[in-house]
Amino acid sequence: MNGRLSTELWRLVLPVLWFGMVAAIGFIEAPLKFQAPGITIPLGLGIGRLVFAALNAVEGLLLVALILVSLWPRAARLARARLAWLAGLAALFVVKIALVRPPLNARTDLVLAGADPGQSPWHYVYIACDLLTLALLVVLAMQAARSIRRLANGGS
Repeated sequence: MNGRLSTELWRLVLPVLWFGMVAAIGFIEAPLKFQAPGITIPLGLGIGRLVFAALNAVEGLLLVALILVSLWPRAARLARARLAWLAGLAALFVVKIALVRPPLNARTDLVLAGADPGQSPWHYVYIACDLLTLALLVVLAMQAARSIRRLANGGS
C-alpha cells in the first residue's frame, strides 16, 4: 500500500471512530443512564461528568491525530476545503471545551452540593456542538473516502 493511500485511510478511520464515540456516548448513554433503576440526578450527573471528561480527552487526541495525518508530508496537497473543515472542527472543539463545559461543570457542582439551579441552556448548546461535530466529521470522512476511491482507481 502506498503512503498516500495509507494516509487517506487514516483520514477516514479517525473521523468515523470519533463520530461513533460521540454518537454512542452523547446521544445514547447520556440520556439512558437517567432511566436506570436507582440512578439519582446527582449520581447520574457525577457519572456523566466522568464519562464526558474522558470522551473530551479522547476527542482531543483524535483531533490532534487527525490534524497530524492531514498535514503529514505524504498527504500531498491538502485542499483548502479540507483545511477549512478541519479548522472548523478544531475551533468547535475548543468552543465546546473552553466555553460550554465550564458552565455545565459549575451547574453540576451546584446540584452535587444539594442546590436546584433549574434548567440550563448550556445542555442544549453542548448538544448543538456535538451535532455540528458529527456533521463536520461526516464531511471529513466523505472527503477521505473520495480520495481513497480516486487513489484506488489510479488517480493522484
